Amino acid sequence: ARGKKWFKIKPADKLDVVIVAADWGSGRRVGWLSNYHLAVRDEETGEFLVIGKTFKGLTDVEFEIITKRLQEIKTRDGRYTVYVKPAIVAEVAYNEIQKSPRYKSGFALRFARISRFRDDKGPEDAGTLQRLQQLYDKQFENKARFNLEESK
Repeated sequence: ARGKKWFKIKPADKLDVVIVAADWGSGRRVGWLSNYHLAVRDEETGEFLVIGKTFKGLTDVEFEIITKRLQEIKTRDGRYTVYVKPAIVAEVAYNEIQKSPRYKSGFALRFARISRFRDDKGPEDAGTLQRLQQLYDKQFENKARFNLEESK
């Protein structure tokens, strides 16, 4: 049995997503586009649907580089947000997929952070809404199996 000083470390899952917008940073990240709107493609409509935002996982140099790249593919400016052509694919690590009424996709990634940019992939190669639904369903199967094994 685990004592009180033990804690559970859950492995992070990864998903390729497309950046569709970014917010201007504040504080230490001022001057950089640094809060990225992450999206997957709906296979039925071809639309990219947001599943969360993150600014975690990048170095200062990477913030500078990605800010320049996003400015080059900008489609419009909002007050705090720059909307871009869905062209940049990022591999994102996350701890869990949750249902979310906040996003049109109906999902949100919990504790998302960028692992790396996938210059070898185009937006058509990124994750899909249908795949996200499968991953969402599977995480509950895995939790049930883990809890069953842990209770033995």
